[in-house]
Amino acid sequence: MRVLFTSWAWPSHLYAMVPLAWAMRAAGHEVLVAGQPSLAVAAAHAGLPYAPIGSDVDSVGMVRGYALPTRRFGTPAAAPSNGRGPRALRMFQANAEAMADDLVELAREWRPRLIVHDPTAWAGAIAAAAIGVPAVRHLYGVDLMHAARPFLAELLAPMGERHGLEDLDPLGAATIDPYPSDVQVDVDYEPVPVKYVPYNGPGITPRLRPAARPRVCVTWGTTIARVDPERFLAGDVLRALASPEVEVVAAVTAAQREWLGPVPEGVRVVQDAPLHAVLPGCDLLVAHGGAGTSLTGMAAGLPQLLVPQLPDHEAHATRLARAGAAVLLPVDQASPAELREQALGLLHDARAGAAAARLREEIAARPAPADVVPLLEEVAGAFSARPPGLH
Repeated sequence: MRVLFTSWAWPSHLYAMVPLAWAMRAAGHEVLVAGQPSLAVAAAHAGLPYAPIGSDVDSVGMVRGYALPTRRFGTPAAAPSNGRGPRALRMFQANAEAMADDLVELAREWRPRLIVHDPTAWAGAIAAAAIGVPAVRHLYGVDLMHAARPFLAELLAPMGERHGLEDLDPLGAATIDPYPSDVQVDVDYEPVPVKYVPYNGPGITPRLRPAARPRVCVTWGTTIARVDPERFLAGDVLRALASPEVEVVAAVTAAQREWLGPVPEGVRVVQDAPLHAVLPGCDLLVAHGGAGTSLTGMAAGLPQLLVPQLPDHEAHATRLARAGAAVLLPVDQASPAELREQALGLLHDARAGAAAARLREEIAARPAPADVVPLLEEVAGAFSARPPGLH
């Protein structure tokens, strides 16, 4: 059968779906990824067929407007939200508006039997309803859209009306969830658990020999540097942690290397390596709290020291801290002395290590993406043919 995957132009959202897309292809299904033009390179690197649709949106500018206010960086300038609900929902709406019409047209031409979309790519739900096939959400972290559901009907209504749709259900026919239950929020549906198979983009696996000291990986994802390089704290963190007590590895992109500033002697900088290839052999992850980074750390069984600067990063860090596998350090408290104290404390915290190990074990025990394929085949097969708008 044909399966259409879609995400708006934020590569980490696509990355979460890549293992399932390849599992569908390996099972003999025809897969197509659709998204805005600027996502094409990320899809090509993943080796997946890609159809550009719609137009790009200044999502980076929108994210910049809702960074967490701090004493260190001040309160970001932001335009009025022009509506109810969290400001981020307006960004998702803008991307859906830029994609929906083209995606519906593509879906009508290509005729997939199933549309899989990231939970914030609402155009996927609209296209599925428009052609009468099931929409399946693929989570990449905490299901923040579940709590935002009261606002979604109002935001989706204009797009739905253009295609003759009413009462759109943004939660779709099923939700695939790679997030461990201990860190996921409570929901009123039965998720489809899947093993998180890390895909962090292309790159070369570095050789990290066994270390005589605890090894700490410092990484700051890709979002923060795009939003505001001043908030890219990886360099400050590695300078705070560099000491005879630990070995520090900084995992950054080539473009981020200059933003690190002076690198202390003994700190290794790894450029453009997939994070999942760096974390084995590490004992602690220090990062910004992004969903993909945190989930990759969980899969590696690492305690995490997280310094979030965006609302969703704070939500993920909070859940992980409540599970006992992380410490959330507000950016205004992230002095060199506090970073060092918290990192060394986590390295010697048996409870945090045990909590991180439990999360790794739960992830490892979940069904692999290949094992989820038959379930999606059943979802597509059981979805009765009804007029558009009634699903």
